[in-house]
Amino acid sequence: MTKEELQTALTLPQFPASAKYDPEWVIQNEMGPNALWLCEFLMEKMQLRPGMRVLDMGCGMGMSSVFLAKEYGVTVFANDLWIAATENYKRFVNAGVSDRVFPIHAEAHSLPYADGFFDAIVSIDSYQYYGTDALYLGYISRFLKQEGQIGIVVPALIQEFDESGPPEHMRPFWHPDIYSFHTPGWWAQLWHFSQNIEVEASDYLKDGFDIWLHWDKTVLASGQAKRSGDIDLLEADAGRYLTWARIVGRKTGNRWF
Repeated sequence: MTKEELQTALTLPQFPASAKYDPEWVIQNEMGPNALWLCEFLMEKMQLRPGMRVLDMGCGMGMSSVFLAKEYGVTVFANDLWIAATENYKRFVNAGVSDRVFPIHAEAHSLPYADGFFDAIVSIDSYQYYGTDALYLGYISRFLKQEGQIGIVVPALIQEFDESGPPEHMRPFWHPDIYSFHTPGWWAQLWHFSQNIEVEASDYLKDGFDIWLHWDKTVLASGQAKRSGDIDLLEADAGRYLTWARIVGRKTGNRWF
């Protein structure tokens, strides 16, 4: 696949801002389905302004952090546990954003920030690994200013599994991480229990399943894939359960049951 063919394949009408980025750079730095697409989807429901401080939680190799700095003029703290801060710093230098994006190596339950430090918190394809704990939103929202927004995009289910667990067609490709996938309604209910956050959006990415499968197939066809992807699981599922969702909330601190 030529670079021009790759650019064409990864240019989707839903994500015009993402189309401006080098597709080979996106593939080289991916750790899951296209983080730029997911970030652009999330930004439809968030209000970022130049100069804001943003925590990009679980940023991976920092593509979403670069995108936020370039597209919205914000200052980003790119927090990840699996990727070393020095590695991400080199990427941010090469992307020309090292004056606005700061790499941080920290675990999700031991964050080194001051209370009320951030204007916004975002998490792209990461929050499901630590945020299903009913107490976690209360913890991370400490670092958010009053009236600040928190927004996540996560792999999601069309419907929750019943008591028998994953459906039969998923079992040959099952991984325990999938137990962290839930519907937007499940996430909205979990967040409802926080006294700090009012949910403003909880919905699905339009054509999320098709976009996910298109991404994995395109990466494979490019010859640049670094991981096996989810093609077998997705093709077995055929859109019956798997997709993507976003949840956005605002810190109010004044809601009681």
